[in-house]
Amino acid sequence: MQATQVVTEPVPELAPRAPYLVGKAQAAPHLGDVTGEIADITYLPDSDRFATLVERSGWLSGYEVGLVQDVPLGGTSRSQQRCAFDVDVADARISGWYGHNLGRKISEQKRWVRFEADDAYVTCSGDTPVVVVPLKRQTGILTVTERPAGVALYNGRTGKITFTDDTDTVPGPSYPLSLAARQREAVAAVGGFTDWWFERSGWDASEDGANEGNDSEFTLRYGDSSGRSVYVTPLTPQGEASSVVAVSTVPARHRGTRLAPLTVHRLDPTWSSPKAIVALIKAEYRDVCCYNDDQVFEVVPTGGTTWTATIGSEQDIRYRVVGRGQVGGREATCLAAADGTLIRCAYAAPGSPEEQELKRREEQKQKDKPRAAPPDLGDLTAYTPEQLAELNRRIGEEINRRLKGGQS
Repeated sequence: MQATQVVTEPVPELAPRAPYLVGKAQAAPHLGDVTGEIADITYLPDSDRFATLVERSGWLSGYEVGLVQDVPLGGTSRSQQRCAFDVDVADARISGWYGHNLGRKISEQKRWVRFEADDAYVTCSGDTPVVVVPLKRQTGILTVTERPAGVALYNGRTGKITFTDDTDTVPGPSYPLSLAARQREAVAAVGGFTDWWFERSGWDASEDGANEGNDSEFTLRYGDSSGRSVYVTPLTPQGEASSVVAVSTVPARHRGTRLAPLTVHRLDPTWSSPKAIVALIKAEYRDVCCYNDDQVFEVVPTGGTTWTATIGSEQDIRYRVVGRGQVGGREATCLAAADGTLIRCAYAAPGSPEEQELKRREEQKQKDKPRAAPPDLGDLTAYTPEQLAELNRRIGEEINRRLKGGQS
């Protein structure tokens, strides 16, 4: 637990992205004339794209093609990059047989390293596909733990494998996701053995079904211009409580052979459970959710105590809902277009940017409203001196009242 710290500071601002399930659904329709099967889909935070790795059919075959494509969040871009493997030279894959097994080739050059197939992903360096395999090593004798051990890079044109510890030069999440998940699971024992045994301290990943298919270790970019990325997981208390009370973060890129730091950010205010949030979205924004194939995707942290959920179909993202936790006994939520433009709020948290934007719009609306013409008083020459004096008195009183009240 030396690499773990629990803090009350808010989660740093995180940039929204297209949901993983949407990226996964849009992979197959854009592969074109490819006969293989999809082996992996990974979000590349450096370029804000999704990478698809395709296996070539056959027992003694390697990979066929890599596809890196935009999955826009509120845009129309569909740019993509394809890079084909030289199937005669680079004929190995992680699940391959005999001499076509990439794991065996890695072990021949670097003994005692370990890896998980789900951690591997593909990138395109020009027309050359590169399979990135984050590596791990075991340490300890009686108590065996794992540590990062750099990455293996498999060139899809030459079939050569290179190793590097300088993961800053490697595009994508080079820190093993499986190792980040093991670190996050260890926070269930943050209070010691007895508390872990009786489930009296620590946290678990929120797994109530709302984020089914991708409910932990969301790969997200930081909202600043640093280019850094992080694995993020909403956490619930041990036991049956389902509200989200903390968020864990682990860097998605880390140099060296020590564990990357895991930080648990306690939330104040906390969230409702993701499942309850989905039900709330369907109730408060029933005019936009959910018809035909539309659904609510991924309730994910986006910095501070804020969460973001995406509404749409697997082929068309239409709206986002932003929440700021339970404020005044209810979940504060606002509906925005897919590009982030605020539409309306069911309940805007006091002092939040959404409340300020709504106030600005209302003030602008009042300024743009045409002023009503004064009532027609008729021909003033027909007024008696007493009537003119009374009219002048009333006008003076109204002017004084407005000056004192600050009205315009």
